[in-house]
Amino acid sequence: MSAGWPVTLRHGSVGVRPLRRRDARTWARLRADNASWLGPWEATLPPEAGPAATSYVGMIGTLRRRARQGHAMPFAVTWDDEVVGMLTVSGITWGSARWASLGYWVSQSHAGRGVTPTAVALVCDHLLTTVGLHRVEISIRPENAASLRVVAKLGFTEVGLARGFLHIAGHWRDHRVFQVLAEDVPDSLVTRLDRRGGDGTGG
Repeated sequence: MSAGWPVTLRHGSVGVRPLRRRDARTWARLRADNASWLGPWEATLPPEAGPAATSYVGMIGTLRRRARQGHAMPFAVTWDDEVVGMLTVSGITWGSARWASLGYWVSQSHAGRGVTPTAVALVCDHLLTTVGLHRVEISIRPENAASLRVVAKLGFTEVGLARGFLHIAGHWRDHRVFQVLAEDVPDSLVTRLDRRGGDGTGG
Protein backbone atom coordinates (compact mmCIF):
# COMPACT_ATOMS: atom_id res chain seq x y z
CA MET A 1 0.00 0.00 0.00
CA SER A 2 1.04 3.62 -0.53
CA ALA A 3 2.02 6.11 2.16
CA GLY A 4 -1.00 7.13 4.19
CA TRP A 5 -3.34 4.50 2.75
CA PRO A 6 -5.59 2.90 3.86
CA VAL A 7 -6.74 5.44 6.45
CA THR A 8 -9.89 6.41 8.35
CA LEU A 9 -10.35 10.05 9.37
CA ARG A 10 -13.06 11.74 11.44
CA HIS A 11 -14.14 15.14 12.74
CA GLY A 12 -17.40 15.51 14.60
CA SER A 13 -20.13 13.54 12.85
CA VAL A 14 -18.24 13.45 9.53
CA GLY A 15 -15.80 10.72 8.59
CA VAL A 16 -14.03 9.25 5.60
CA ARG A 17 -12.91 5.64 5.26
CA PRO A 18 -11.78 3.38 2.42
CA LEU A 19 -14.59 2.43 0.06
CA ARG A 20 -15.25 -1.31 0.31
CA ARG A 21 -16.66 -3.95 -1.98
CA ARG A 22 -19.45 -4.58 0.54
CA ASP A 23 -20.59 -0.97 0.15
CA ALA A 24 -22.08 -1.94 -3.23
CA ARG A 25 -25.71 -2.10 -2.11
CA THR A 26 -25.51 1.22 -0.24
CA TRP A 27 -23.73 2.86 -3.18
CA ALA A 28 -26.39 1.65 -5.62
CA ARG A 29 -29.21 2.94 -3.39
CA LEU A 30 -27.58 6.35 -2.96
CA ARG A 31 -26.94 6.67 -6.68
CA ALA A 32 -30.53 5.77 -7.51
CA ASP A 33 -32.00 8.07 -4.86
CA ASN A 34 -29.82 10.98 -6.00
CA ALA A 35 -29.87 10.52 -9.78
CA SER A 36 -31.42 13.92 -10.53
CA TRP A 37 -29.34 15.62 -7.80
CA LEU A 38 -26.02 14.34 -9.16
CA GLY A 39 -26.79 14.08 -12.87
CA PRO A 40 -25.81 17.63 -13.93
CA TRP A 41 -22.33 17.20 -12.45
CA GLU A 42 -21.53 13.62 -13.38
CA ALA A 43 -18.61 12.81 -15.68
CA THR A 44 -19.66 10.94 -18.82
CA LEU A 45 -17.75 9.29 -21.63
CA PRO A 46 -17.73 10.90 -25.08
CA PRO A 47 -19.16 8.70 -27.85
CA GLU A 48 -15.73 7.86 -29.25
CA ALA A 49 -14.75 6.27 -25.93
CA GLY A 50 -17.23 3.44 -26.31
CA PRO A 51 -19.56 2.01 -23.62
CA ALA A 52 -18.78 2.73 -19.98
CA ALA A 53 -18.25 0.01 -17.39
CA THR A 54 -20.46 1.54 -14.72
CA SER A 55 -20.88 -1.32 -12.26
CA TYR A 56 -19.79 -0.71 -8.71
CA VAL A 57 -17.65 -3.84 -8.74
CA GLY A 58 -15.78 -2.65 -11.82
CA MET A 59 -15.33 0.86 -10.46
CA ILE A 60 -14.12 -0.19 -7.01
CA GLY A 61 -11.81 -2.81 -8.51
CA THR A 62 -10.13 -0.16 -10.66
CA LEU A 63 -9.88 2.31 -7.78
CA ARG A 64 -8.50 -0.26 -5.35
CA ARG A 65 -5.85 -1.27 -7.87
CA ARG A 66 -4.84 2.38 -8.36
CA ALA A 67 -4.75 2.81 -4.58
CA ARG A 68 -2.33 -0.11 -4.24
CA GLN A 69 -0.14 1.57 -6.84
CA GLY A 70 -0.18 4.85 -4.92
CA HIS A 71 -2.20 6.78 -7.54
CA ALA A 72 -5.65 7.05 -5.93
CA MET A 73 -7.57 6.98 -2.64
CA PRO A 74 -11.27 6.02 -2.87
CA PHE A 75 -13.12 7.15 0.25
CA ALA A 76 -16.66 6.61 1.49
CA VAL A 77 -17.96 9.77 3.17
CA THR A 78 -19.92 9.05 6.36
CA TRP A 79 -22.25 10.87 8.76
CA ASP A 80 -22.41 9.14 12.16
CA ASP A 81 -20.89 6.10 10.42
CA GLU A 82 -23.62 5.98 7.74
CA VAL A 83 -22.32 6.21 4.16
CA VAL A 84 -23.71 9.39 2.58
CA GLY A 85 -21.30 10.07 -0.28
CA MET A 86 -17.95 9.47 -1.89
CA LEU A 87 -14.67 11.35 -2.18
CA THR A 88 -11.95 10.21 -4.56
CA VAL A 89 -8.35 11.33 -4.62
CA SER A 90 -7.06 10.68 -8.13
CA GLY A 91 -4.07 11.40 -10.31
CA ILE A 92 -1.64 11.26 -7.39
CA THR A 93 1.68 12.33 -8.88
CA TRP A 94 5.03 11.99 -7.15
CA GLY A 95 8.52 13.11 -8.19
CA SER A 96 8.98 16.85 -8.49
CA ALA A 97 5.20 17.55 -8.74
CA ARG A 98 3.67 15.85 -5.66
CA TRP A 99 0.05 16.74 -6.27
CA ALA A 100 -3.39 15.17 -6.62
CA SER A 101 -6.94 16.10 -7.55
CA LEU A 102 -10.16 15.62 -5.57
CA GLY A 103 -13.67 14.78 -6.68
CA TYR A 104 -16.66 14.25 -4.41
CA TRP A 105 -20.42 13.96 -4.03
CA VAL A 106 -22.81 13.76 -1.11
CA SER A 107 -26.43 12.67 -0.85
CA GLN A 108 -29.00 15.45 -1.14
CA SER A 109 -30.41 14.34 2.21
CA HIS A 110 -27.15 15.41 3.89
CA ALA A 111 -26.40 18.56 1.90
CA GLY A 112 -26.09 21.72 3.98
CA ARG A 113 -24.74 19.97 7.08
CA GLY A 114 -21.08 20.76 6.47
CA VAL A 115 -20.39 17.20 5.35
CA THR A 116 -18.56 17.96 2.11
CA PRO A 117 -16.26 20.77 3.32
CA THR A 118 -15.35 18.74 6.41
CA ALA A 119 -14.59 15.61 4.38
CA VAL A 120 -12.50 17.63 1.91
CA ALA A 121 -10.64 19.33 4.77
CA LEU A 122 -9.88 15.99 6.45
CA VAL A 123 -8.52 14.45 3.26
CA CYS A 124 -6.53 17.53 2.21
CA ASP A 125 -4.89 17.75 5.63
CA HIS A 126 -3.95 14.08 5.34
CA LEU A 127 -2.54 14.53 1.84
CA LEU A 128 -0.51 17.63 2.68
CA THR A 129 0.96 16.22 5.91
CA THR A 130 1.04 12.44 6.31
CA VAL A 131 1.19 11.63 2.59
CA GLY A 132 3.56 14.51 1.86
CA LEU A 133 1.96 16.06 -1.20
CA HIS A 134 2.58 19.73 -1.98
CA ARG A 135 -0.60 20.62 -3.89
CA VAL A 136 -4.23 19.52 -4.03
CA GLU A 137 -6.50 20.59 -6.89
CA ILE A 138 -10.28 20.72 -7.26
CA SER A 139 -11.95 21.51 -10.60
CA ILE A 140 -15.54 22.76 -10.55
CA ARG A 141 -18.09 23.69 -13.19
CA PRO A 142 -18.88 27.42 -13.01
CA GLU A 143 -22.58 26.57 -12.55
CA ASN A 144 -22.00 24.34 -9.51
CA ALA A 145 -22.70 26.86 -6.75
CA ALA A 146 -22.70 24.25 -3.96
CA SER A 147 -19.23 23.00 -4.82
CA LEU A 148 -17.91 26.54 -5.24
CA ARG A 149 -19.02 27.23 -1.66
CA VAL A 150 -16.87 24.30 -0.50
CA VAL A 151 -13.61 25.72 -1.87
CA ALA A 152 -14.58 29.21 -0.66
CA LYS A 153 -15.10 27.95 2.90
CA LEU A 154 -11.73 26.20 2.82
CA GLY A 155 -9.80 29.12 1.33
CA PHE A 156 -8.67 27.44 -1.89
CA THR A 157 -7.05 29.75 -4.46
CA GLU A 158 -8.51 29.97 -7.96
CA VAL A 159 -5.82 29.47 -10.59
CA GLY A 160 -7.77 29.72 -13.83
CA LEU A 161 -10.41 28.41 -16.20
CA ALA A 162 -9.87 25.11 -18.00
CA ARG A 163 -11.94 25.16 -21.20
CA GLY A 164 -13.53 21.87 -22.24
CA PHE A 165 -11.96 20.26 -19.19
CA LEU A 166 -14.25 17.28 -18.65
CA HIS A 167 -17.04 15.48 -20.47
CA ILE A 168 -20.13 15.89 -18.27
CA ALA A 169 -23.80 15.19 -18.99
CA GLY A 170 -23.04 14.65 -22.68
CA HIS A 171 -20.86 17.68 -23.43
CA TRP A 172 -17.33 18.99 -22.90
CA ARG A 173 -17.62 21.42 -19.98
CA ASP A 174 -15.43 24.28 -18.80
CA HIS A 175 -14.17 24.11 -15.20
CA ARG A 176 -12.79 26.61 -12.73
CA VAL A 177 -9.59 25.24 -11.19
CA PHE A 178 -8.76 25.76 -7.51
CA GLN A 179 -5.76 24.67 -5.46
CA VAL A 180 -4.32 24.60 -1.98
CA LEU A 181 -0.59 24.30 -1.29
CA ALA A 182 1.04 22.85 1.79
CA GLU A 183 2.44 26.26 2.72
CA ASP A 184 -1.06 27.76 2.52
CA VAL A 185 -2.12 25.72 5.55
CA PRO A 186 0.12 26.48 8.55
CA ASP A 187 -2.28 24.74 10.94
CA SER A 188 -4.92 22.63 9.15
CA LEU A 189 -7.92 23.04 6.91
CA VAL A 190 -10.10 21.44 9.59
CA THR A 191 -8.99 24.12 12.05
CA ARG A 192 -9.65 26.81 9.44
CA LEU A 193 -13.12 25.40 8.82
CA ASP A 194 -13.92 25.31 12.52
CA ARG A 195 -12.90 28.94 12.90
CA ARG A 196 -15.30 29.85 10.09
CA GLY A 197 -18.14 27.89 11.65
CA GLY A 198 -18.34 25.23 8.96
CA ASP A 199 -17.46 22.04 10.82
CA GLY A 200 -19.38 18.81 10.49
CA THR A 201 -21.05 18.82 13.89
CA GLY A 202 -24.35 20.12 12.62
CA GLY A 203 -25.27 23.39 10.89
